[in-house]
Amino acid sequence: MKFGKEFASQMVPEWQEAYMDYNKLKRLLKDILDFRQKNAPSSEVASTQKGSLQKRISMYRAFSGLQSRLSFKGSSGNNNNNHEDEVILVNSVQQEGSQGHHQTMFLMSSEAGGEYEMIFFKRLDDEFNKVLTFYKKKVGEVKAEADLLSKQMDALIALRIKVDKPSIEMQSAQVMDPSTTDSTLTPASVVPIHLKSLRSHMEAIQEVEMISGEILEDESTSGKKDTTKMNPMGFRPAPVEILDNVSINIEPETPVSTLRNVIKTSKSQLSFSKEELRKAEEQISKAFVEFYRKLRLLKNYSFLNVLAFSKIMKKYDKITSRKASKSYLDKVDESYLGSSDEVNKLIERVEATFIKHFVNGNRRKGMKYLRPQAKREKHRVTFFVGLFSGCSIALVAAIAVSIHAGNLLKHEGRGQYMENIFPLYSLFGFIVLHMLMYAGNVYYWKRFRVNYPFIFGFKPTALGYRQVLLLASGLSVLALAAALSHLDMDMDPKMRRFETGTELIPLALVIVLLLITFCPLNIIYRSSRFFLIRCAWHCLCAPLYKVTLPDFFLADQVTSQVQAIRSLQFYVCYYVWGNFRTRSNKCQESSVYQILYIVVAIIPFWSRFIQCLRRLFEEKDSMQGLNGLKYFSTIVALVMRTLYDQKRGTFWRVMAASTSGITTVANTYWDLVIDWGLLQRDSNNRWLRDKLLVPHKMVYFVAIVLDIILRLVWMQLVLDIQELPFLHKKAFAAVVACLEILRRGIWNFFRLENEHLNNVGKYRAFKSVPLPFNYDEDKSM
Repeated sequence: MKFGKEFASQMVPEWQEAYMDYNKLKRLLKDILDFRQKNAPSSEVASTQKGSLQKRISMYRAFSGLQSRLSFKGSSGNNNNNHEDEVILVNSVQQEGSQGHHQTMFLMSSEAGGEYEMIFFKRLDDEFNKVLTFYKKKVGEVKAEADLLSKQMDALIALRIKVDKPSIEMQSAQVMDPSTTDSTLTPASVVPIHLKSLRSHMEAIQEVEMISGEILEDESTSGKKDTTKMNPMGFRPAPVEILDNVSINIEPETPVSTLRNVIKTSKSQLSFSKEELRKAEEQISKAFVEFYRKLRLLKNYSFLNVLAFSKIMKKYDKITSRKASKSYLDKVDESYLGSSDEVNKLIERVEATFIKHFVNGNRRKGMKYLRPQAKREKHRVTFFVGLFSGCSIALVAAIAVSIHAGNLLKHEGRGQYMENIFPLYSLFGFIVLHMLMYAGNVYYWKRFRVNYPFIFGFKPTALGYRQVLLLASGLSVLALAAALSHLDMDMDPKMRRFETGTELIPLALVIVLLLITFCPLNIIYRSSRFFLIRCAWHCLCAPLYKVTLPDFFLADQVTSQVQAIRSLQFYVCYYVWGNFRTRSNKCQESSVYQILYIVVAIIPFWSRFIQCLRRLFEEKDSMQGLNGLKYFSTIVALVMRTLYDQKRGTFWRVMAASTSGITTVANTYWDLVIDWGLLQRDSNNRWLRDKLLVPHKMVYFVAIVLDIILRLVWMQLVLDIQELPFLHKKAFAAVVACLEILRRGIWNFFRLENEHLNNVGKYRAFKSVPLPFNYDEDKSM
């Protein structure tokens, strides 16, 4: 793989604009090469080059007198006194009140084509100064974060001492003050007692600084004599007094805690319980893992950019047959980008601290947490995806053959089957289609470098598109096999005695699906299943949980599964209220069912409405209020359309058409302008947006048209196009529901693309981890 592609693949997506623009510099080098190929170097210029070189060099030397506002540091980087081969002069310029930057002076501008090389070095300096400024800023941020984590660790260690070893202060004082100890006890006799106490109370806790490496260097070199007599244990516990100025915030957000915070806004005080300590350790360990990841990416940023400058300068030397790379790369190596080791030192300290304080000194275990390995793609996943996909196609063909062979489309029981059995199996079709769309989303997000794991907060072990396809194809095989067996049992007179068992097949399949979803065993991607369950619970309990992107993103998905939710309602109707043994039910005619038919459909939209209200009050963002109004208008339109479907009449048709028209306009505008960030008239890409990840602009225009068309499918209800001659009413409703799922799949890609670009614009590449301890600055002063 060429370096340019490897360089792009290794970038932090959100920092892409901060990296050296390797491709732009390559294009400038190509201009130089094209000029040299078209124009042979002039012999006259070559003859006068050596005579004027020394003069030009002296003209560009820095002036250091008269209290100059500019101070130049360094020169070309060549250590010899022979300047005959010197091509460039690299200076570090420090300006008062601003950060230093680098300036490169090309000393052969009088040559033919020299203006191309001057432009190249100007752009090269711009890129280097951009990279250097960004790196300095990020290093400053991680240093400030390191100080914050250090204060958190001080509080954690003090809390550990307070919770796990309440007698350490008394024993420590006894050891530190010889006057308080019995004269018959020598330091050697005191140590075993103290060690025994430590083992019994603390066991694996490493916060007490033991002899083997935790005597501070300043104490060992400060001139104190025989410190072992003063401190025979060789440790110094963290001062527990800092807990006097600390409050704790470790309670996970629950509906109860949310209500409590509404009533009582004060921060919780320390109770010195073991549960409190455990939760604080969990939070700080997560903060360390995320901080370590940030340091590693920052280190990789420095390495990649230094390597990129090396590559581009070697290309320059090769094209121009000059020797300028050494001078420039020497300056790069001497700069903060190439010479600073602050990030490396922080990495080493984080590793040592995490291994010692959180995994009991087990380095292998600690590094497993700090550097989690991404899931390796397994060939068996691909094999089973192909196997299940092939089986699904074969089962679809078998069902089509069975329908044709039995002439079921004209069978007298066709209407009864479509009214009672088809809705039961259509549920699985909606789920499988949505999973297929999500697998396609994951594939294209990965292909176009949308950082979806960071946006959703996924772990490195999150499902890839192959795993999602495996689950979708596996579920499709189960559902299609059940549907085919159901048809065969209906057609075979010998199976009539199994009528009850036949009708229970869909219910058994739903029960199997629910058991797999909620299975506590570590099988079938447990972490991903539990992540989905947790987000779904947050949606159901809105607004009692803080709204995060995964929560409202999942709620948006459910708004496209209204028909699936109504299918679940029909399961209750068919197996509880109806007579499934005779394949009949009258519950759909009851007023209770019709009311619930509306209620269950508006639940997802109501959840999003409540989420928008919470974000409005928390973030004070008026756009969330408008978004809430959009979802409320959707609820009104959905209710009107359902009432028209149930009652008919001109009044309900007008109400359904008007409310649906209003909400369609609002939803379409929000999709295209707010969620996708498109239709920007003055953008670089007219009617799109300034930055696009998909190289073909036509894709965006096609998506816009499809979104508008698919938003108008509700019109089939108002126009009374609810059944075609060759398609039953239930099947037509299923097709319309599938179109909405397809629209949602398209919406997903561009919604997350826009979210990714917003993060890129703010260089936001890391999630913030809440810290457990809050310092009272007033008391600690």
